Amino acid sequence: MDSVATQDRPTTETDFDTTRITAEIDALAAQHRGKNDLFRAAVAKLLKAELLKASEAAEAVLLKDRHGRRCAEQLCHVQDEIIRMLFAAATKHLYHSPIPSGAERMAVVSTGGYGRGLMAPESDIDLLFILPYKQTAWGEQVAEVILYCLWDMGLKVGHATRSVDESIRQARGDMTIRTAILETRFLTGDQALYDELVTRFDAEVVQGTAAEFVTAKLAEREERHRRGGQSRYLVEPNVKDGKGGLRDLHTVFWIAKYVYRVRDSKELVARGVFDPQEYRTFKRCEDFLWSVRCNIHFLTKRPEERLSFDLQREIAVRLGYTSHPGMQDVERFMKHYFLIAKEVGDLTAILCAKLEDQQAKPAPALTRMMAKLRPEMHRRRLPDSDAFIIDNNRINLAAPDVFKEDPINLIRFFRLAQKHNLAFHPDAMRTATRSLRLITPEIRENAEANALFMEILTSDNAEIVLRRMNETGVLGHFIRAFGRIVSMMQFNMYHHYTVDEHLLRCVGILQEIERGGNDEFVVASDLMRKIRPEHRAVIYITVLLHDIAKGRPEDHSIAGAKVARRLCPRLGFNAADTDLVAWLIEEHLTMSTVAQSRDLSDSKTIENFAAVVQSVEQMKLLTILTTADIRGVGPGVWNGWKAQLIRTLYYETEPVLTGGFSEVNRAQRIASAQAELRRAFTEWPEQDLNAYILRHYPAYWLKVELDRKIRHARFLRASEEAGHKLAINVGFDEARGVTELTILAVDHPWLLSIIAGACAAAGANIVDAQIYTTTDGRALDTIAISREYDRDDDEGRRATRIGDMIEDVLEGKVRLPETVAKRASTKGKIRAFTVEPEVIVNNQWSDRYTVIEVSGLDRPGLLYQLTTAISKLNLNIASAHVATFGERARDVFYVTDLLGAQINAPTRQAAIKRALIHLLANGDIAEKPAA
Repeated sequence: MDSVATQDRPTTETDFDTTRITAEIDALAAQHRGKNDLFRAAVAKLLKAELLKASEAAEAVLLKDRHGRRCAEQLCHVQDEIIRMLFAAATKHLYHSPIPSGAERMAVVSTGGYGRGLMAPESDIDLLFILPYKQTAWGEQVAEVILYCLWDMGLKVGHATRSVDESIRQARGDMTIRTAILETRFLTGDQALYDELVTRFDAEVVQGTAAEFVTAKLAEREERHRRGGQSRYLVEPNVKDGKGGLRDLHTVFWIAKYVYRVRDSKELVARGVFDPQEYRTFKRCEDFLWSVRCNIHFLTKRPEERLSFDLQREIAVRLGYTSHPGMQDVERFMKHYFLIAKEVGDLTAILCAKLEDQQAKPAPALTRMMAKLRPEMHRRRLPDSDAFIIDNNRINLAAPDVFKEDPINLIRFFRLAQKHNLAFHPDAMRTATRSLRLITPEIRENAEANALFMEILTSDNAEIVLRRMNETGVLGHFIRAFGRIVSMMQFNMYHHYTVDEHLLRCVGILQEIERGGNDEFVVASDLMRKIRPEHRAVIYITVLLHDIAKGRPEDHSIAGAKVARRLCPRLGFNAADTDLVAWLIEEHLTMSTVAQSRDLSDSKTIENFAAVVQSVEQMKLLTILTTADIRGVGPGVWNGWKAQLIRTLYYETEPVLTGGFSEVNRAQRIASAQAELRRAFTEWPEQDLNAYILRHYPAYWLKVELDRKIRHARFLRASEEAGHKLAINVGFDEARGVTELTILAVDHPWLLSIIAGACAAAGANIVDAQIYTTTDGRALDTIAISREYDRDDDEGRRATRIGDMIEDVLEGKVRLPETVAKRASTKGKIRAFTVEPEVIVNNQWSDRYTVIEVSGLDRPGLLYQLTTAISKLNLNIASAHVATFGERARDVFYVTDLLGAQINAPTRQAAIKRALIHLLANGDIAEKPAA
C-alpha cells in the first residue's frame, strides 16, 4: 500500500535500460517460438546478467555517495522492472489471451520489505499474486513462469497466490499476513484488483482494530529484543532485527500507517506525530542503517544482518571513517552506529507517547511490579514540587518552561521520578533533550544539583534512572567526561556492551550486590555490609566512573583517576574520599589480574598484592568493584571459578594486612573447606572421604568451588573403579558458551602441552584452564574450550575425539606437531583484531619460580605452541594460569631451569622473551638458546 514515486527517483549510472532489455526478450521469443522451456531459460539467463550489472553499479554508487536508502531504492527499482518484464513476457509470449475473460486477470503485488520500495542486495523478494474470485489455469501458469524465472536467476522468493476474499479473511486472523498486506505495493497487472484489496482491507480489517495491532506489534518488538539480547548496545549488533535497528524503524512506520492511515512517512509530520526535526532524524537514521546493511550484503555476498567484528573495520573504511588519537576508525564508526540506535529508540518512545495519549496502548510505571499495584490515575500535582505533575503514572512538566525557569529541575526531574517510582513522560524527556544548553558550568558546580545527582546514584532503581538520564543527554552534559564515552564501543571480543552501557549495568549489579541473596555475589555482598558507612557513596561513584577515560591515548585507569580527582570534590566528597576513589579507579584491574594469572598459594604473590591494597578496607572496596566490573562485562564472563579465585585472593591477603599469622588462618580455611565438602557430600563412608581429602594439596581446597569439588570426587572414583589410566569427563557451561573437559591422568612433565596440542588438533580453542596435581601423582586438569556445535551430543563426540588424541599421544601412536600443523588456521572473527605481543619475565612475583607472563592475539593451538616452546627453552613448568579475554590470550607460567632454580641471568631472560615474542607474532620459535 505504498506508492514509490519513480519520477522522484534520482538519476544515476545504475539506471536500468528497460526498453533495450524488453527488445532483447522479444527477440528471444521469436528465436525460441514454440519452445517455452528454452525461452524461459534464455530470459532467466539474460535477466540474471542484467541484474548482476545493475547490482555492481549500485555498489559502486554506494561506495561513492554512501546513501544507503538511495541504493536500496535503486535495487528495488531494478527488481520491479524485472518482474514487470517477466509478467509481460508470460502474458505476451507464453500465455497470451487476445480477449481475456474476467477470470484471466492478475495483479502482481510486492509485500513485506520489498513492498516498502526498499531492497538490500541479498534480500528475499516477497510477492502476492492477486487473482479474481473465479480462477482459471491461466493465473497459475503466469505466476509459475515469473517464479521459475526468478528462482533460475538464483533469487530467494517468498510468494502467495490468493483472491481478495482469501486475503481479507487471512489478514483478520493472522497478524503477519495483516502486516504484509499493510505494506503491499502494486507492480503490474490488473490495477482494479489491487484497488479492491486496498479498499476492503481498510474497511474490513483496519477499521476499529488499531489498539489490537499496536499491542501485537509492540509485543513482537519486545520478544525480538529479548531473543537478541535486550540492549541496543551489544557490540556485534543485528542491523535489521536488533534493538535500534531497521526493524524498529519499520515498526514505527507500520503502527503509524495503521493508526493514522498514512501512505508515506512525510505524512507523520502533518499528523503531528513527529515535528520536522524528528522527521529529519527518522530519515537520517534510516539512510545510515540502510548504508550499513547494503554494505554488509555487498561485502559478504549473503543476507548477513549481524555487524560482526570481522565486518566492522571493513564497513568503517567503506563509510569513510578515519582513526583519531585514542579511537580507531572502527570505534568511531560503531560509536556513530550506537548513537543512531539510540535515536531510533527515542523515535519509538515519541510514537508510543502519542498512542498512549489516544488510549491506543496502556501507560507504564517505572517498574512493572508497581504498575500492577498502582490504580490508574490521570493528571495531578507532584507533592514535592510545583514544577512537575503526575500524568497517567508518568512524571511530566507542569509548564513548558520548567527547565528554563530553574535549570536544576533537569536533575530534580529524574530524582523525583525515582523517589515516587514514576515512569517518564516522553514529552518531558523530549523537552529535557532540547534543554541541554541550560546545563552550564554554573549548574555543574551547583551544590544542590550535585547532591540530587548523588541521591539518584545511591538510591533504588539507580540503573534505570541513570539510563533515562543518558538517553536524554542530561547525564553526559552534567558529567562531561561521561558524555565522551556515550555509545563508545571497544573493538574487542571481551566487552559485550558499549562503555556507557557497561558502566550503567555495573551500577545495577552493585545494587544487586548490596541487596544480597544472590549466590553469585556471596563474598561481595558480605563485604558490602562490612564497609564503613561513609564509603557506600565512594563505591557507587567509583563503579560509575571506573571506565570513564576509555578512548583516550593515556592508560584509562590512570586517566580515569585524574577525572575522579577533578570531579569528586564537586560531587561533595572530601579530600580523603576523593583520593580513595582515584586509587580504586587506578587499581581497578589489579585484583582481577592477580586472581586469574598468579599462583595464589605463593606467599610472594600475596605479599605483593597486600603492598598494593595497603588496608583491609581498601581491599573490601576493590573486591566489590572487581566483582561488579567482571559481572558487568557480559553474560557468562563472571562464573563460579572466578568468584572462587577472588575469594581466595581476598582471604589469603587479609591476614597479611591485619598482622595475623597467615599460616594459622590458612589452615583454618582449608579445614573449613574440607568440612564444607563433608557436609555437602554424604555419598561415601567417612573413611573413604578422609582418604580422598588427603589426596589434594592445600591450594586445591582454597581455589576450587564446592560444586566442582563434588564432581571431581565422583569422577575420580568412577575412573579408578573402571581401571582407566586416562579418563575424561565432559561438561557444558551454557552461560559462558564453553565445553569443559576434566582430565584425569598420570602426571607427566609434558601433559599440559599434550592436552593443549590435542585440543589444537581437534580445532578446539582453549579459553581457560585449571591445573591441579594430587598427592599420589595424578593430574586433575579442567580445560574450557569454545563451543563449536549447538547440540551437546555433537560437542560430546568432539570431546571424545580430543580424549582419544591425548591417549594416542601418551602411548606414542601419534606425533602432535604434524597433526597440529594440519589444523593450523585462524578464525575470521579473531583475524579482525590486532593485539601487540607482550612477554614479561620476572622474579618479583615468586621466591621459588620465575614468572613468565605472555599476552597476545589468541589463536587455536596457542597454548600448545607456548608450552612446547617453553620446554624447548629448557624450562620446567611448575604451574600455568591460562585465561582468555575475548581475542586476547593472557597466559602465565611459573617456571624453573632444569635444576629447579629461578632464571636470574638477564641474557637468559632476554632470550626467553625474544623467543616467545617471535612465537606470538609469527607462530614458531625463532631460536633455542643454550641452557
